[in-house]
Amino acid sequence: MKKIKNITLIAFVVLAFNSCSVYNFTGTGKIDAKTFQVNYFQNTAELIEPGIERTFTLRLQDLIQNQTNLSLTNSGGDLVYEGEITDYRITPMTATADQRAAQNRLTIKVNVRFTNKKKEADDFEKSFSFFYDFPGTNLPTGAQLTTALDEIFERITQDIFNDSLAKW
Repeated sequence: MKKIKNITLIAFVVLAFNSCSVYNFTGTGKIDAKTFQVNYFQNTAELIEPGIERTFTLRLQDLIQNQTNLSLTNSGGDLVYEGEITDYRITPMTATADQRAAQNRLTIKVNVRFTNKKKEADDFEKSFSFFYDFPGTNLPTGAQLTTALDEIFERITQDIFNDSLAKW
């Protein structure tokens, strides 16, 4: 009787994993591609913060490498990510009694063109944006800017990943 239970359990586990070929533990669906490339994202925003385009490009590359088994390539990738940073904006969100900003918001918007050479139906062009709120007495420089960019880029790159590969 115990032997039948063990065989049944093993058969169930094997069937469960075999039937789930469209899902894996990283959250991506079945990917026919082997390689990806992330072209350099230019910064075309009216307000330019030097270096954020390089930081964003590297963050997107790192996220895809860490969450898939795709190989990064400089050209000829099965999956291609390209686009530009279109907006870098600081806006006051709340004011004090003496008309000073009590809280500011840094918003970054990125336009992305995704091309899947193996499955053209997955291609898209879409804008992604996110924000970071900080005290009105602070300027987005140094550690404050690093923290803001970390949070904003983490969210935007994850959203791009979800739309292009996870299909969430």
